[in-house]
Amino acid sequence: MAKENNEINLQVINLIAKGTRITGDIVSDGDLRIDGEIAGNLESKGRLVIGASGRIDGDIRCKSCEIAGTHNGKTFVNELLSLKSSSSVSGDIVTGKLSIEPGAFFAGTCTMSDESATNE
Repeated sequence: MAKENNEINLQVINLIAKGTRITGDIVSDGDLRIDGEIAGNLESKGRLVIGASGRIDGDIRCKSCEIAGTHNGKTFVNELLSLKSSSSVSGDIVTGKLSIEPGAFFAGTCTMSDESATNE
């Protein structure tokens, strides 16, 4: 007998593949990996990874984030934001912790806060 389970499996990773373009807002309870392009805001209760070929034009709100691609917009991260050497970020950042590798491009302001960044 199959047991019905209404809980969301947070271990599942949603993937937007290279060559995929989405226009509109995305909301997810789980982790996301973006290797394609998004024109819109993105909100995740989990981890967000923007791959080297990934691009987001819009605001980001998530628990933790790693950017190796391009992001234009505001970034709100509760825990750790990691900018890889191939990343290009234009916009204001509010995060708990920040890691920037040499070679990363960042234009904007950064505010580090222990308070929940995604509730602003």
